[in-house]
Amino acid sequence: MRLTKPALKLFIALVIAVSMSGCSMFRHKRDNIDTMPVEKLYTTAHKSLENADYSAAVKAYQRLIARFPSGDYNEQAQLDLAYAQYKDNQPDDAYSTINRFIKTYPTQKHVDYAYYLRGLINFDRTSGAIERLLKRDENQTRRDQGYNLQAFDDFSELTRRFPDSAYATDARQRMIYLRNVLAQFEINVAEFYLRNKAYIASANRAQYVIEHYQQSPQTGDALAILTRSYLALDQKGLADQTRQVLAANYPDHPYLTDTKWPHPPSTLRKMIPFSGHH
Repeated sequence: MRLTKPALKLFIALVIAVSMSGCSMFRHKRDNIDTMPVEKLYTTAHKSLENADYSAAVKAYQRLIARFPSGDYNEQAQLDLAYAQYKDNQPDDAYSTINRFIKTYPTQKHVDYAYYLRGLINFDRTSGAIERLLKRDENQTRRDQGYNLQAFDDFSELTRRFPDSAYATDARQRMIYLRNVLAQFEINVAEFYLRNKAYIASANRAQYVIEHYQQSPQTGDALAILTRSYLALDQKGLADQTRQVLAANYPDHPYLTDTKWPHPPSTLRKMIPFSGHH
């Protein structure tokens, strides 16, 4: 349908009016976040967080912190901001926010949660570490182990400072998982060295697992690798001792019945058990 000239002018005027109205509404909405009281601003941010609109929550919390630099709402907003950044896949920003909170408010009533969240941020940066190692993405895997170590330390500090915290039980379970992941990383590297006939390096990696991760399931593998490394280095006495420790503590380990590897005759009268510690 073709519009007459007066009708066309009216249509254009309506379009301009609607556009200006939209701009006015946008400015009004923007002005609200700059002028609304702290309680309402916190409620707005919290609703965005509950609705999983993490980007909007981050913006609202940041505005609250800037406008109201002290008080209970500010402290809670900093915690919530770190969580929103964490959920919005901004781990570096989340880590900086939560670190700043811990340094600024070391005795705040929710600081145990801050330590827990800091651990979670690093914990979730390391998914797929073993897979990347198998694909030879060594640089990323090395970074992952740094995050794993930091997460372990964060959870450890939480359980040490706040043993009765509501987050302590979960933190301890995550520490066990991280210990085993770190041990498996060392085993993978030791096996790589063993396959490439770098026997001193494989022995050192295996020894590290034995000394630092004795409670991990990988300790038996470490003893087997250490035995094989000693045999390859023609250290038959050390190989015999290590194999007996393996037999005493892991009698069902497959290495003990692996015909590909010679097993030296026993030279020890008594098998040596572990005294497990982390």
